[in-house]
Amino acid sequence: MNKQNSTKTLAYDVLIIGSGAAGLSLALSLPKEISVAVLSKTELNEGSTWYAQGGIAAVLDDNDSVESHVSDTLRAGAGLCHKDAVEFTVSNSKKAIQWLVDLGVEFTRREEKGDFHLTREGGHSQRRIIHSADATGKALHTTLLERVSEQQNISLFNHFVAVDLIKQVDPSSKQLRCTGAYVYNREEDRVDSFSSKAVALATGGASKVYLYSSNPDGASGDGIAMAWRAGCRVANMEFNQFHPTCLYHANAKSFLITEAVRGEGGKLRLPNGERFMDNFHELGELAPRDVVARAIDHEMKRLGSDCVYLDISHKSEQFIASHFPTVQENCAKYGIDITKQAIPVVPAAHYTCGGVVVNLNGETDLTNLYAIGEASFTGLHGANRMASNSLLECVVYAHSAAKTISSTIKRIPPIAAIPPWDESRVTNSDEDVVISHNWDELRRFMWDYVGIVRTAKRLERANHRIRLLHKEIHEYYSNYKISSDLVELRNLAAVADLIIRSAEQRKESRGLHYSMDYPQTSSIAQDTILVPENFAGQDIIVQQS
Repeated sequence: MNKQNSTKTLAYDVLIIGSGAAGLSLALSLPKEISVAVLSKTELNEGSTWYAQGGIAAVLDDNDSVESHVSDTLRAGAGLCHKDAVEFTVSNSKKAIQWLVDLGVEFTRREEKGDFHLTREGGHSQRRIIHSADATGKALHTTLLERVSEQQNISLFNHFVAVDLIKQVDPSSKQLRCTGAYVYNREEDRVDSFSSKAVALATGGASKVYLYSSNPDGASGDGIAMAWRAGCRVANMEFNQFHPTCLYHANAKSFLITEAVRGEGGKLRLPNGERFMDNFHELGELAPRDVVARAIDHEMKRLGSDCVYLDISHKSEQFIASHFPTVQENCAKYGIDITKQAIPVVPAAHYTCGGVVVNLNGETDLTNLYAIGEASFTGLHGANRMASNSLLECVVYAHSAAKTISSTIKRIPPIAAIPPWDESRVTNSDEDVVISHNWDELRRFMWDYVGIVRTAKRLERANHRIRLLHKEIHEYYSNYKISSDLVELRNLAAVADLIIRSAEQRKESRGLHYSMDYPQTSSIAQDTILVPENFAGQDIIVQQS
């Protein structure tokens, strides 16, 4: 890490890095006497939460049960879910939804009865997905932002990109603790320091490490990379969920076709109109996402086709307009009338099931550092995330982390002076093409070598490439002033390395990880846990470099 002179230092009780469902839920759940800073890399509506279409899984129907939701989740997770985390999350689902309703989130209701409309998605045995039409994330995020803006103790910072966490030795316990972060202020083109008693990583996943992704550009694994560099364990990074159905169109960057389309009867078809999912799973189109994504990938490669098709046109125009207005509107922009035509779709990287290892309170290996949402590894998702469990996890663990922070923050000793950020030995770069070239190369080889179907040879090639890229990026980072693109590239390289290393360690096929060299599933289910050389949980204090 460059040692640099900070331009400005800001102090808060709690620093939340990320402004999606997890970060905003945490901010709103903390007591009003606690000062909170929430950082957003770009505009507040550019995170993954805003674009989430499907909904939130919760036990809300009298015919449903916690046991059923737990069982479905465990089944989808292919033996790697942590049962305590699943039971903890599901048992708190009804309370989490009520909290959102109380905040003012407007979920879709049934016209005839006025109660909440619940839909069903892949892997679920019951209708338990509460939603706001097909734009649940937008409705949720809008409401959270409105409530946050009303709180005087919460400060929002747009266009602030976290660079690295700050670690210092606690004078009383003699152990390392997290005391803030160095943050790149994009508008002022400088690095500021944020000091805090607790830091929460709510930065989302790392799907932008792949060439094709349903996620916005900011999903570059920042929190996972920062926590790893700070000495935290990372687990199950080989399990990246590829959403089976993203719109395939030259001008559509990353528009996701919600899984609810299949949940409400949408059929997957080959270019000749033939259905194929019944050949791969007894649940057909309602099979778990990994099965559907691999089936589409298989058929595309078998036929040499650029895409397959998702057909909901057999439903009435009124049904489509009421259930899928966002999908209908966006497809219409590209000349696709989904009431009459099938939608061209391809799989795309969608969700990072692994992440920073945390407990049920969202606590990481580094004292006073928390991770919640997609950046974390709670054990909920196992080897394959079940649809719509992710937003639920954001809210449940935000509440859990808030409870722990609230009960401990008064006992945290005063923060020592933050070491200054010194950029006296770096210069302005006139070779920014290096960043764009390496960004493109990394995402392409990750797609080709570490995608939906993997082989030992492909992983070996990817490993070789990431080693060379790491050297180039480190040299660039050490010699030139940082930019938001450089910060993201550095983090993408870190998470790509973690994904490759994790995939190489798994000598089997399970859930989202499918290896042609190891097609069978082992009788022993084990997490892939990577431990950094500067592991923060060890007894011997590792001084900050």
